[in-house]
Amino acid sequence: MALTPWFLLLISLISTLPVDVTLSAAHQDTRKDYIVYMGDKPKPEVSTTTTSALHVNMLQNVIDDSNIAHESLLLHSYKRTFNGFAAKLTEEEAQKLAGMDGVVSVFPSETKKLQTTRSWDFIGFPEMVKRSAIETDIIVGVIDTGIWPESASFSDAGFGPPPKRWKGACKGEGNFTCNNKIIGARYYRSQPYPQNSSDILSPRDTDGHGTHTASTAAGNLVSKASLYGLGLGTARGGVPSARIAVYKVCWSDGCPDADILAAFDDAIADGVDILSVSLGGFKPLDYFRNSIDIGAFHALRKGIFTSASAGNEGPNLKTITNFAPWYLAVAASTIDRHFDTKVQLGNHKIYEGIVTNTFELKGKFYPIVYAADVPDTAAGYDGKTSRNPTATIWKSTEGMDALAPYVPSFSSRGPNPNTPNILKPDIASPGVSILAAWSPIAPVSGFEGDDRVTSYNIISGTSMACPHAAGVAAYVKSFHPNWSPAAILSALTTTAKPMSANLNPEAEFAYGAGLLNPSRSPYPGLVYDAAEIDYVNFLCAQGYSTKLLKALTGDSYSCSSSQSSHGTLSDHLNYPSVALSTSNPKSVKGIFNRTVTNVGSPKSTYKAQVSAPPGLEIKVNPSVLKFTSLGQKLSFQVTVKGLIEKTIVSGSLVWDDGKFQVRSPIVVYFVF
Repeated sequence: MALTPWFLLLISLISTLPVDVTLSAAHQDTRKDYIVYMGDKPKPEVSTTTTSALHVNMLQNVIDDSNIAHESLLLHSYKRTFNGFAAKLTEEEAQKLAGMDGVVSVFPSETKKLQTTRSWDFIGFPEMVKRSAIETDIIVGVIDTGIWPESASFSDAGFGPPPKRWKGACKGEGNFTCNNKIIGARYYRSQPYPQNSSDILSPRDTDGHGTHTASTAAGNLVSKASLYGLGLGTARGGVPSARIAVYKVCWSDGCPDADILAAFDDAIADGVDILSVSLGGFKPLDYFRNSIDIGAFHALRKGIFTSASAGNEGPNLKTITNFAPWYLAVAASTIDRHFDTKVQLGNHKIYEGIVTNTFELKGKFYPIVYAADVPDTAAGYDGKTSRNPTATIWKSTEGMDALAPYVPSFSSRGPNPNTPNILKPDIASPGVSILAAWSPIAPVSGFEGDDRVTSYNIISGTSMACPHAAGVAAYVKSFHPNWSPAAILSALTTTAKPMSANLNPEAEFAYGAGLLNPSRSPYPGLVYDAAEIDYVNFLCAQGYSTKLLKALTGDSYSCSSSQSSHGTLSDHLNYPSVALSTSNPKSVKGIFNRTVTNVGSPKSTYKAQVSAPPGLEIKVNPSVLKFTSLGQKLSFQVTVKGLIEKTIVSGSLVWDDGKFQVRSPIVVYFVF
């Protein structure tokens, strides 16, 4: 979810109630939208038509009321890349379906929420960076609020036809057309159309959020972009030559899970390479009761990398809502630019803050709240100092933030609420005061009634951080088209620039491995790779049943007793970071097995460089890795033991061969 500009602060006391959408028939009032997730897609011999009929038949078996048309209750039938459906059910019907063979999970379809000229330069990614010849074949899928196709950021001038492997479609209706830049567009609306809404039933973006994220990930180079003169410069995405596919799931009343899963189902089958998902829920959920987790898992199975926003619920610990290990969870960081705004009171006093204001009041003063209504009694006042207080707000000016980068308070923090020994978030990337393309019919401030028009806007949030990482993932993919999502995730995290715990006491729970480092990301030296079977084994270690995993994968898979052990840390995933939770800070011990794949120099010798915090001993065995060829894999073991005197302490392991430095954070924390 993006954080909106300062204007929201002035009108945040005005609240609006969400539209209550219900079925018109009285006997259907108790029905709610549920998702029935059935794992792997049906076998090839089962047609999509047969699959839809099967879903309707399942509804017939649990619904006793013969007056209901079962087809009318079916909202979506997922059948292109995974199996399942969304339907309107009573709680009793949902429970019956949950007990059927082949059903992995049944859960309510909740509503998720939405979670750059200077930013790319700040993280060391200039316009003239080395590019791959196949960048134009990379397809970035954006699951969001749609897109404004007429924006200069999405012009197809100079673009050839879409890649031949593309299987998508442009469902633009009458007011939307795709081009050779925006090669696919779909929209999803399982709920009735919201009343008195500015929404448009097409992929066209009426909110601005999706246009902003899409242009951040893969927008063209556009010179002289600004928000009323603020942030003036060249706006560009991480991979300007890449193609964009749009999946609109978010509307004025939110982003339903049922529609998010439908978008994943299509995006995977359409053939995207990278997915950018700047959406999130309100609370942590089990991996297979979360639409983003489910969709991203099936994307991983097809070799598709997913970048997801960490959330805007910080700064408290355990506020992250996107944290599955098979995708990148991205925190927001500041850049070295901020916008200063001055408020001058009628008594000539001036107060300055870091907010973005584009209004030009030209020195005119306006009434403000009467001080006697809100006295600062703690400071000894029983009224402030005038019966007719006034103030004016000056237009923002650009300033430099010497402390950047650091993670702002809004960005959600770890640790991982489901799997304590998998570090989340993974990484931080620019998410504060980001300039990118905007829908000209969307309110600049995010509120209806603001009728100003702009083609570019400045907003903040982990929603802005997510497409930065997606763009860099696409950049890496353009150099290494055969790398797995795990290898790309590893490349992004092990090349990240370390950040300071002095500015963020939550340390890696705020920023993960550190700040995104695009220019180094395609050249990590070593990667911590993982395949689908590794994630399945991970799920075994998490306690998921053989029955569930068979449904999930469609394979005859079974968990061994050793894999199902919860306490064996060495059974955890081959992840590029190390996290160890302990309930006894005076007696810490953990053992982690890892394997690295050589993607740097054919013949190389890496030596382990370990940094350990006071009280902890970190050993690596072996401490030297000698490679003789590209693609060679070597394993090692990390042992952490000792005591910790703070809630969270950090160390690191760096494999160094003189050319590549492969850094993994090591985090130990106390669970209380």
